[in-house]
Amino acid sequence: MDKILLFAGTTEGRNLAEFLEKNQIPTEVCVATQYGETLLEEGKYLHVHAGRLDETEMEQQIQKQQITLVIDATHPYAVIVSQNIRRACSRTGTEYIRLARKETDASWKQEMEDVTEVASVAEAAAFLAKKEGRIFAATGSKELSAYQVIPDYQDRVVARVLSTPEAVSECAMLGFSGKNLICMQGPFTEDLNVAMLRQAQASWMVTKESGKAGGFLEKLRAAKKAGAKLVVIKRPGERSEEIAEDQKEENLYAICDEGQIRSLLGKRLGICPKRQLYLVGIGMGNEKNRTVEAEQICQSADLLIGARRMLQSVKTERKAVFESYKPDEIAAYLAEHPQYETAAVLLSGDIGFYSGAKKLYDAIERTEGLEQMEIYPVSGISSVVYFCGKLGVSWEDVHLLSLHGRKQNLIDAVKYHEKVFVLCGEKDGIPKICCKLKEYGLGDVKVAVGTDLSYEQERIVQGTAESLMKEDFAPLSVLLICNPDVKKRIGHGLDDDLFLRGKVPMTKSEVRSISLSKLRLHKDAVVWDVGAGTGSVSIEAALLARDGSVYAIEKKDEAIDLLEQNKRKFGTDNLEIIKGLAPEALEGLPAPTHAFIGGSSGNLKEILEVLLEQNPRVRVVINAIALETVAEAMQCLKSMAFTDVDIAQVSVAKGKKLGSYEMMMGQNPVYIFSCTGGETA
Repeated sequence: MDKILLFAGTTEGRNLAEFLEKNQIPTEVCVATQYGETLLEEGKYLHVHAGRLDETEMEQQIQKQQITLVIDATHPYAVIVSQNIRRACSRTGTEYIRLARKETDASWKQEMEDVTEVASVAEAAAFLAKKEGRIFAATGSKELSAYQVIPDYQDRVVARVLSTPEAVSECAMLGFSGKNLICMQGPFTEDLNVAMLRQAQASWMVTKESGKAGGFLEKLRAAKKAGAKLVVIKRPGERSEEIAEDQKEENLYAICDEGQIRSLLGKRLGICPKRQLYLVGIGMGNEKNRTVEAEQICQSADLLIGARRMLQSVKTERKAVFESYKPDEIAAYLAEHPQYETAAVLLSGDIGFYSGAKKLYDAIERTEGLEQMEIYPVSGISSVVYFCGKLGVSWEDVHLLSLHGRKQNLIDAVKYHEKVFVLCGEKDGIPKICCKLKEYGLGDVKVAVGTDLSYEQERIVQGTAESLMKEDFAPLSVLLICNPDVKKRIGHGLDDDLFLRGKVPMTKSEVRSISLSKLRLHKDAVVWDVGAGTGSVSIEAALLARDGSVYAIEKKDEAIDLLEQNKRKFGTDNLEIIKGLAPEALEGLPAPTHAFIGGSSGNLKEILEVLLEQNPRVRVVINAIALETVAEAMQCLKSMAFTDVDIAQVSVAKGKKLGSYEMMMGQNPVYIFSCTGGETA
């Protein structure tokens, strides 16, 4: 059986030590200091050695302990130590793996306005010797003497080092003490870094590119917040060919990150750890609002994942953290980092209420390497439950909407539901929503607005939509809209005299009813109404496709004005009016699921070609009165990729009162063509 020698001078090294002990792999662990020894607990399979070893002592340790595999998890900047380990392995013929901490993505440079990159601490000190302002040195104690070249360094330089007696003594000998010396163990949070920089009144911050595990991003963001310029010590190169110079025999080296090493050890030693992923609803954000179960999982998980706002609401010290809210990005990260056996994705409110949980399930299912991952849902308190509770209102009959990154038909919901709860986004703020309600004749509905729910600064304001139009609210708010005067929803079949018409042609009620039946709309349909006229078909389509969108394409100015008026009258906010002539006016519109063509201006063939190009399975209904249009429609449906073709000729006569008599007055006969895009027979 393999016996492993692990040089564990980093967070990743300590993680590997715990992994090996947990999986009962005999391991000798070397740490440079007694302080490092305190960070690791010895176990049945784990033996810890404290103290620096030279090359000869490393070689002796390998031979004495009969080591078969050496893992070098020392700091990325410990170049000489790594060289010594490799040479000892080369002379003893022992397999060597270098744990290479991933460098931070180069995009971090775009976050900072003023960054100076140098090759060493000495070079950084030489650069700063010519600059003004106080300096915060977060580069450790080993090379602190380099800062002595800076004029008045005892007063200008604040050094942050490990809290060990050796480090404190060494710093004191160099002239660093009192308020110019901070002794703490990292990594440090962004807020703590900001506080230290401001306390030091630092104009400059010097740090090594220590990667995510070393808290590099937290340091650079803190420098930006505190107004300090950044001096970064570039990471020394560590290439396979350089390692091969020390390793004279083949297959005795490899460079891997922590996840790759765990995978390698798993295959080699037959370790198959069961991975667990918790989808955790954390409530509104205040920790008092979080369930005990959610709190316990956040404390025990190896890795916490979430948007920055979510991560800031929990304790992340000494935790691996991945900042993201994108499902595919999260799944890819989990696949690339198998070292995290227990991970928690933090989701706002409850995981079943407009959260990313559903998409995350799908992303994990289709991501290679996560087939064995077990997913556990952890419910939280949703904002709708909390807010309705605060208002003393039941929520079982509330209609739920989210305008946070979504487009939904708010006006329709308020017209037909007594209570509507809305999650607001930054684009659709409260004043904008209230203005829209007034525009559609709903200015008197009662509105309750909640901001910063569960926090000390929580704010709840109530009034009418009109009274709150000019109020200032936080972008991410919630509101409950109460409308006691709700309407009864009806199917299609509105009377013609309900529409504002003018002199613009209109598809009459009976023909409109048959055409809409043939169109087979569903509630989230995307409809193109080409040649919309007064908009009678557009309006009824928008009422039927209440969760979808209708695009009314019309070229005449008078008809456009009537469309706008009818849109407001019937409250069809999901209707968008497009001025222009088809097919040119169709460019850039979302692909249709359905299309009604009431007027084509001689461009029927071109319009149908665009429809099939946008959606080969589009459902189409064409109305034709002129025989020339009938002939053109017949030819198009025969020659183009349509199936399920149906042709109906409708003649309608309407009763009209003439004196004491009721006379039937005939309307123009209309041909109704209906079809679905598809392969021709």
